[in-house]
Amino acid sequence: MSETAAPEDLDPAAREHRAAVDRLEGAISELISRIRKFYAQIADEVSPGMLPGTFKLLATIGRIGPTTSSTLAHRLTADKGMISRQISELESLGFIERTADPDDRRSRLISLTAEGRKRLDAARAPYERMLSHTLAEWPTESIDDLTDLLTAFASGDIPKR
Repeated sequence: MSETAAPEDLDPAAREHRAAVDRLEGAISELISRIRKFYAQIADEVSPGMLPGTFKLLATIGRIGPTTSSTLAHRLTADKGMISRQISELESLGFIERTADPDDRRSRLISLTAEGRKRLDAARAPYERMLSHTLAEWPTESIDDLTDLLTAFASGDIPKR
């Protein structure tokens, strides 16, 4: 299927596929807008004036556990300088700490402090309640399917089903 073919030049299956991709693009756009709004609100709840990108870094550290700034830059597809500035901000707020990496003394591990965990959990609680409420009637298998599909989509893999 040509990426530039007009819809009327496509066979029915290709037209249906293109329409499905167009619907997905719209759904993703809506989801991204909602996530951006959520990150802006929750970042300000963690610390007034915190930028959404800094919150995203804090949440990533909370999710993956102790890690290096290089790993964070790679995972977030971000500039190492920007990550370094965000780490310094979070450290000055007392939300993270840097410790020596026992496996590589040249490297520092970044992890949440108790205060960072407390602030992150408190700020995320309303969102987690909303997500739980939204999915309350969903079968667990459907939630697992959606998780698998989103993971495959995000990594560029083909879903296994």
